[in-house]
Amino acid sequence: MPFFTRRHLLAATALVTLTPHVPTAQAALGMPWSPNEAYPPTGARPGPWLYFTADEAATVEAIVDRLIPADELSPGGRDAGCAVFIDRQLTGPFGSHEWLYMQGPFSANPLPSQGIQSPYTPRQQYRLGLAALAEYCRGQFGGKTFPQLAPADQDRVLTGLEKGDIHLSGYNGVELFSAILANTMEGFFADPIYGGNKDMCGWKLVGFPGTRYDYRDVIANPNRPYTLPPISIQGRPDWNRNAG
Repeated sequence: MPFFTRRHLLAATALVTLTPHVPTAQAALGMPWSPNEAYPPTGARPGPWLYFTADEAATVEAIVDRLIPADELSPGGRDAGCAVFIDRQLTGPFGSHEWLYMQGPFSANPLPSQGIQSPYTPRQQYRLGLAALAEYCRGQFGGKTFPQLAPADQDRVLTGLEKGDIHLSGYNGVELFSAILANTMEGFFADPIYGGNKDMCGWKLVGFPGTRYDYRDVIANPNRPYTLPPISIQGRPDWNRNAG
């Protein structure tokens, strides 16, 4: 990220004022954004993995299914699309920390207010962390990978990572667990346009109405159960059933 002094900013502003063909000060400074620029979400399309390898994807799917196991109330993390959500997020600006400052120095013991203090982007975190986890499982379970472990053993590994009792070679297990847990919850409750929360299962579980545009009928009738189905940014699938 380039460093701009006040002199640079004033010079660029003067340049824009004196030369009409330069549209903005941001353009003169080379900044990667423009005023009033918006980033509408692009729907995550079904298909092959965009970032994960087949082995990485199998591990992540197994992990999200243990973090959110299926029951009578909702599907598990895998069927809810949490791994797909994570994969698609890693291919975008989140995965590269494109919009964040990623130069050092990094604090070894950061305060909560200091934000991210790691030289690794989420893509690097997952690649390094999943490789270290695979190495640990092969060494501790006779060559088996995490997806090949019994559910009870998978839970023990995840608990060990969470508590810091399992030390991975080359990566911090606590950071790996924290990242996957946070992204799994995001995938389960984010709008389905991002690849997770399939059929709005997470929203149905907690009774979230989604992005419905008008609540006047509800506001006019307080203390009554909300019975309308949730709506995503893309609308509802049944709205397009007879289209065409």
